[in-house]
Amino acid sequence: MTQLDSNQIAACQNLQESVEAIVHLVEQESTLQNQDITSVHTSLRKAIAPTFEVAFVGAFSAGKSMLINALLGRELLYSAEGHATGIECYIAYAPSDRERVVLTFASAAEVHEEVQVLLERLGVSSAIDLSREETVSTILTACEKMIEKEGGESKSERAKQAKALKLLIEGWWANRDRIHPTSNTTYSMEQFNFTNLKDAAAYARRGSNSAVLKRVEYYCCHPLLEDGNVLVDLPGIDAPIKKDAALTYSKISNEDTSAVVAVLKPAAAGDMTKEETELLEAMRSNSGIRDRVFFVFNRIDETWYNVQLRQRLESLISSQFRDGQRLYKTSGLLGFYGSQLRETSPGDRFGLDSIFASSIKSAEIAEETPQFVYEFNRYCSSSGKLPANRFRISVNNYESQNENYVRILSEYGSPLVDQLIHDSGIEVFREGITRYLTEEKRPQLFSTLANDLQPLCVALRRLYSDRYRELDSQPTELEGIKSNRLDRLNTDLKRLAENFADHLKRKVNEIVTNQCVSFEDDFRNLQVRMQGRMGELLSGFSVKQAYQRATLAHPRNSTAPLLAILVEAFYYLANELEEVLTAEIERVIRRLFSLLMDRIRHQDYYRELCRLVGSDAGLEDRLKAIEQSVQLALRSEASTECDRYVRESPDFYQEGSVSLYQFREVLRQTSVGYDFLPMVEAEPAIRQLLELDFAPKVKRTVTSTFRQAVSQTLKSQLLPVAVEYEEVILQQYTIARNHLEKTIEKEAQEQLEQLAEQKATLQEQIMIYNQSVEAIDSCLQSMGCDRYQLPIVELVT
Repeated sequence: MTQLDSNQIAACQNLQESVEAIVHLVEQESTLQNQDITSVHTSLRKAIAPTFEVAFVGAFSAGKSMLINALLGRELLYSAEGHATGIECYIAYAPSDRERVVLTFASAAEVHEEVQVLLERLGVSSAIDLSREETVSTILTACEKMIEKEGGESKSERAKQAKALKLLIEGWWANRDRIHPTSNTTYSMEQFNFTNLKDAAAYARRGSNSAVLKRVEYYCCHPLLEDGNVLVDLPGIDAPIKKDAALTYSKISNEDTSAVVAVLKPAAAGDMTKEETELLEAMRSNSGIRDRVFFVFNRIDETWYNVQLRQRLESLISSQFRDGQRLYKTSGLLGFYGSQLRETSPGDRFGLDSIFASSIKSAEIAEETPQFVYEFNRYCSSSGKLPANRFRISVNNYESQNENYVRILSEYGSPLVDQLIHDSGIEVFREGITRYLTEEKRPQLFSTLANDLQPLCVALRRLYSDRYRELDSQPTELEGIKSNRLDRLNTDLKRLAENFADHLKRKVNEIVTNQCVSFEDDFRNLQVRMQGRMGELLSGFSVKQAYQRATLAHPRNSTAPLLAILVEAFYYLANELEEVLTAEIERVIRRLFSLLMDRIRHQDYYRELCRLVGSDAGLEDRLKAIEQSVQLALRSEASTECDRYVRESPDFYQEGSVSLYQFREVLRQTSVGYDFLPMVEAEPAIRQLLELDFAPKVKRTVTSTFRQAVSQTLKSQLLPVAVEYEEVILQQYTIARNHLEKTIEKEAQEQLEQLAEQKATLQEQIMIYNQSVEAIDSCLQSMGCDRYQLPIVELVT
């Protein structure tokens, strides 16, 4: 199945509307908010998307471009080790008469950045001006010397990087009139005067041009690209330019990416690199990809010559890649060029004068050996893959690599080429990709959508069925509803009583555990007011007035001791603080009960109670009475608390204490005479002495002892109300029945209308659901996904 046929198009034309209808039904139900609808949206987009992007990802030189060339049987993409460009290639379908290429160049700034990175990697860090011909010439000369020093462009990593830099500089100089300083310019192949895809692709594939291209879009005729399939070749994940590597990670995390071909290098390197491991982890996080991942261990031919490499690869696959994964072992180089050999002959020296003509030098200089030729000869002599009874091949030292290549192919021809292609694994890979894209892709996309929809549909069907049974069990006549309502009255009263008791207990517990914000704010104000008033009383305390009260109480005496002054001060402070504490706690309790009653009035149980009974059954009056009891109890607690201030603290006269030291200092000052003048002069010291005693006592009151007394009083007064009022509400049955009988006719009629409306709404929802499911099931059947049918709602009356 390469494209949807007319029957499938007709069956699936309303797929999006049907799926969105089900999602909307789920979103309407508060009890189904835990259902995952994100995956449904993602899988729906994949199922109806006009394109299916297959991203080829991996490290530089992993062989991504060569694999794509091998898949299509055409040399479209540039492929070379060490190539440092961040080019992004898209290959999409076009009819044979409309094949074309669209080229987008990197900006001058991007080229300059890549040049700088390569210079630094080669150990040549310096400022450059690419607009000067002498600078360009100098860099090219330096690159050629590096390559020559390393023994050739493929002999070392340094040589590969020098080759990459050379191509980049050549590409820049040859195309500088098309490269914008800061933006990316796009050209059609007609603007280059190319008349066919082959010539345009050859231009883009040329190393120097490819080095300065940022994006190439190929539109070509190939069955694999039909049905919206797009192959995407991306920069290496270990790209020297970070933004190039980021482009790949952005692509594999993009929900537009439908599948990934991960081209891995352990066959040549022995182990997964850090970048490859991170790549696999990033793929798992994209819900748009899911399990649509193909793992390709390219350069498998390296394991033919190294037993350790082969063993390490087998161990890696068995330990880290589960059974059932799409896993392939390939040699893209041998497979692609092997397939190209079928179009060659001895006349062009089996491609040396055609396919590889650009990679070997002219006849005036000794010919270079193309990489494929080298690997071909190696395969024939050392791989151990060729059956000895069919191929007895020798690679002669007295012949050049190219001469050996031509001779061997002349002797063994097509059978050897067929064996080479078979051993490369390319045909197996091509068959797997082709089978998936042309046969398995559509059914898998739709089955994934069905799997994501299944939990939603099951939950909706259960909800609708339960709701319908509940509505269907309700009386449908006035007398039945009236009787049912009266029968339910006692249960309703019990439920209301329990709700009230639970609510009141929770509020009391919030206060006791310091969780009631409003009460905490009010009590904090009480603390501030008490401590503030104590400071006011101390600063306003008059020794003269205290002295006068002491002598007035003893008419026979004209003098008074320091202790008498202190006694008067203790009584004065204690009584004044009692007035503040009493007034403040009255305010706190008044606000508490006001807020408590207000919150009770806003509860459903209170409104329903008033509706059933016609009143709140005396709840508000009972709470007002409790408030008065609490006020009385806490006024008594406040009086007791402050009365204890009259008694000195235990450590007031303790030896070594600050208060005793201060007492002695005051006594020394007041003992210099017997009139009241020394007392008045010692007033600041007396105030300080009083503060040493009263400050700890007041702090202990407002932070500990009195707060605990308040909490205990509220618990002892309010919690019994919760139990008591449960019984009061239950005793309202007769009143509630009489009240309900007056209004039940109207309520029953309203309930009948409400029941009919609920049934109609539910039936409409079920109709929408069933129609949507039937449309989706029809689409699934047309795609061959019969076993993924979704459940409909069947109502049994």
